[in-house]
Amino acid sequence: MPPGGGGPMKDCEYSQISTHSSSPMESPHKKKKIAARRKWEVFPGRNKFFCNGRIMMARQTGVFYLTLILILVTSGLFFAFDCPYLAVKITPAIPVVGGVLFFFVMGTLLRTSFSDPGVLPRATPDEAADLEREIDIANGTSSGGYRPPPRTKEVIINGQTVKLKYCFTCKIFRPPRASHCSLCDNCVERFDHHCPWVGNCVGKRNYRFFYMFILSLSFLTVFIFAFVITHVILRSQQTGFLNALKDSPASVLEAVVCFFSVWSIVGLSGFHTYLISSNQTTNEDIKGSWSNKRGKENYNPYSYGNIITNCCAALCGPISPSLIDRRGYIQPDTPQPVAPPNGITMYGATQSQSNMAAATPLLQSEPSLTSDELHLPGKPSLGAPCAGLTLGPPTPPSSMPNLSSEAALADILPLKEEHVGHQFLTPEEAPSPPRMLAAGSPITHSRTMHVLGLASQDSLHEDSVRGLVKLSSV
Repeated sequence: MPPGGGGPMKDCEYSQISTHSSSPMESPHKKKKIAARRKWEVFPGRNKFFCNGRIMMARQTGVFYLTLILILVTSGLFFAFDCPYLAVKITPAIPVVGGVLFFFVMGTLLRTSFSDPGVLPRATPDEAADLEREIDIANGTSSGGYRPPPRTKEVIINGQTVKLKYCFTCKIFRPPRASHCSLCDNCVERFDHHCPWVGNCVGKRNYRFFYMFILSLSFLTVFIFAFVITHVILRSQQTGFLNALKDSPASVLEAVVCFFSVWSIVGLSGFHTYLISSNQTTNEDIKGSWSNKRGKENYNPYSYGNIITNCCAALCGPISPSLIDRRGYIQPDTPQPVAPPNGITMYGATQSQSNMAAATPLLQSEPSLTSDELHLPGKPSLGAPCAGLTLGPPTPPSSMPNLSSEAALADILPLKEEHVGHQFLTPEEAPSPPRMLAAGSPITHSRTMHVLGLASQDSLHEDSVRGLVKLSSV
């Protein structure tokens, strides 16, 4: 090699040695990772979700889009054709007030439509099974009964008895004031009603926004209708009534829409104002749950007895968090129910536990007998307790030879060659329940180390003969 380290060694490149040993069990293709799913993707109710579960609505949203169109078109025509004339002739505060009302109406509408109204989570299979068991125990019913137990509970709230009804869809006892919505297929806490105009249920978590929406919409409708009429009157004073209608046809359309909608909107606002002042829901008022016609004792247990306090409780109280966690990730699957041969569903049992319950016979040449097959007339069965059997060393009857002598053993016990045909299973051949033996245990690798000798076979056979003799003596 020439001095200076020149020559072929300069061109030598080192390649990285792979220390990863290939195994025939490994797949040559890498498995693709399954993306984690969120809870809203498998939500059991009839709802639609948008923006990765942030927006929650009912499936029937056609009327909601009609509400949006009516508000946007009417307000847009008012700001485009009426506000410029009114701002010059009267005051520029008119479009400002109208804009504030419009944005407040749209904000409360979207907040009502896109939020969780207070949906209660459904019971898991384990929780449903435990609840069914509690119902059966409380009502004293057996599994073979044909009559379903009653599905109600009674609680006392402020001295008034309130019944809690069982929901067969959600498998829960609904809390007070909750009800199941047939359109959304959910149990909603403090259920008021399902409103198609907002495309969602109205419940505990969005009722205040619904009330603010209809109240502000009432003000906006009256505001637009009043100033549209003012616009037409001012123009008619200058050019005449017919010419005023021809000059601003948009005002005519706005006046018609507001005239036919203001009565229902204002009436709905007044009705919910009454409900809030008495701390009732629409569902309770329609059913007459706390009607005075039923007597003085049928009072509303949820009312504070003061209108201001009732309004503050409904509109100013804290908003409870959502209970369904629709944007949370789905946890790994829990053990699934395993159906045993008799058809009864056992919740919480896994397949490995059911396999471990099976018995493993050690002798293949001897069939296993049940207690029913060994039962003889006049004799107690093997499963029943034997009162006459005392514990102690076995004593053979007088008719049998003495087992302690070698001659008697030679007559009864077979010879060494006779034991060859009796097959014993080694620990490896004997089936075992899964995951009972640790990997690498010596008992799983040896086939010849546990060989029964003649002396051990003789002692084992002698014990079996003594057992049979004791059974025959009983």
